[in-house]
Amino acid sequence: QVQLVESGGGLVQAGGSLRLSCAASGRIFNANAMGWYRQAPGKQRELVAGFTSSGSTNYADSVKGRFTISRDNAKNTAFLQMNSLKTEDTAVYSCSLRIARLGILYDYWGQGTQVTVSS
Repeated sequence: QVQLVESGGGLVQAGGSLRLSCAASGRIFNANAMGWYRQAPGKQRELVAGFTSSGSTNYADSVKGRFTISRDNAKNTAFLQMNSLKTEDTAVYSCSLRIARLGILYDYWGQGTQVTVSS
């Protein structure tokens, strides 16, 4: 199986920074893509930043220039550096890993970490 554990969330004032981590373990070879998602109360989950299967990155327009996704392959860990945080960034942030096995794609999710940005 695959386990994803997020950490690094918390309470921060607007304009501040946080760094989220997503540690992956288990059968994570053949990972296809990875992403950070967030869901605010009453809103749909949205992709914040991600790595595509080709290794390129993509970002939601709302976080471009403020958030940076990175990873340490040796440690099977991905990061989301969040700068210039805004109150509208408040949400539960989750990481997701897509893995291909025998031609079938499987999506795995972490439990999420709360990010609260105060004004």
